[in-house]
Amino acid sequence: MSDVRVRFAPSPTGFLHIGSVRTALFNWLYARHTGGTFILRVEDTDTARNTEQSLRTILDGLRWLGLDWDEGPDKEGSVGLYFQSQRADIYQRRVAELIAKDMAYERDGAIRFRMTRQPIEVPDVICGGVVRSLNETEMLDPDFVIVRSDGNPVFHFVNVVDDMEMKITHVIRGEDHLSNTPKHIALFRAFGVEPPKYAHIPMILNLDGSKMSKRDPDPAKARLASLASYIEDGFVSEAVRNYLCLLGFSPKDGKEVRPIEEFIAMFDLPQILRHNARFDITKLTWMNGEYLRAMPLEQFLPLAKPFVAHDDARVLALVKEKVKLLKELPEWTNYFFTDDYPFDPAAVAKSCSAPQTGERLLKLAAAYEQAASWDAAGLEAGLKELARQLGVKTGELIHPCRVAVSGKSAGPSLYHMLEVLGRDRVLARLRRAADQLRA
Repeated sequence: MSDVRVRFAPSPTGFLHIGSVRTALFNWLYARHTGGTFILRVEDTDTARNTEQSLRTILDGLRWLGLDWDEGPDKEGSVGLYFQSQRADIYQRRVAELIAKDMAYERDGAIRFRMTRQPIEVPDVICGGVVRSLNETEMLDPDFVIVRSDGNPVFHFVNVVDDMEMKITHVIRGEDHLSNTPKHIALFRAFGVEPPKYAHIPMILNLDGSKMSKRDPDPAKARLASLASYIEDGFVSEAVRNYLCLLGFSPKDGKEVRPIEEFIAMFDLPQILRHNARFDITKLTWMNGEYLRAMPLEQFLPLAKPFVAHDDARVLALVKEKVKLLKELPEWTNYFFTDDYPFDPAAVAKSCSAPQTGERLLKLAAAYEQAASWDAAGLEAGLKELARQLGVKTGELIHPCRVAVSGKSAGPSLYHMLEVLGRDRVLARLRRAADQLRA
């Protein structure tokens, strides 16, 4: 195992943002690529907003994506506690250390850090050297609070102390944190510790360039910000993880759908793209369909079960290659389990408008009633033979038949669908549709 140690440090104050998920993923990828250690640290010092439900959402979300941590909640390691709320003694000791060095002092009940007046360069692995100089206002009073007057330490301080105590070697986080980093570097130096390497990854934006936010006034955009919505809609974890790998990281061969082992092998920090990534839900949905199609049926069935009332393996096997999201399953399978299914008016208009349609459906029912065996091959042969006898193209029977037995113009292979529906239901539906079309 290498000495690389990275961390993901969420706050359990709400939902799990898709940008935070990508940050966790990139940390995890780097740890796995280098043979290092991935640490999950919970920054729960905001006692007014922390919730147990939020913590469960974070832990369950990471587990759902397969981002297993080496140290953290339920996996204690060599550096102690992984909840900031349990580390108060460490923070008090470190504050006292800074005060003893005259690097911190009390004013108005708060503890303030003596910030250097000199420019600080952030040698960022992705962004390059970023120099932060103080502006005129900051030059007058650049010092900042590290412990509030109520005794609670602030983010900048506990973040640095925890990274130091946990021997973090690389801080991989969103570019929105870049402006904080000079303060963090100054704190490390005040403790006499070499700062970790920093890698600030690009932001994830909506396709129109707006920020992804749960509070977006557009409900569709707001849903995109939360990992929970992807689980609810029936995305599979492998597809979401695959797509997030591509947001800010582009394999040189252009291949997009690939197993996580390949991403682990090729992932490295200098290859992360500098510009912001755009989140394309259409592309992710396509990718999810690709994963569903390639998935073995025994893996697909338990994933499908929460989304359907009837978990008939033969039915689900038929539609597996058609659905892009698991939430689409009821729409694709409802007619297998009830005779009271709606007829799509557009499908009827397109496929059943010929005056002979009703008569042809009756003849097809009569032919199928005589079928020696009820299997896809025999049903195909029977329909083609009837089309030959009637002197029509097979499509003039196929399309009305599909609408008659399912109410839809699209679906799985017609003959396999007829086989699964069974002789009695198919004959009854063909005759019922024929009567309705002749009425």
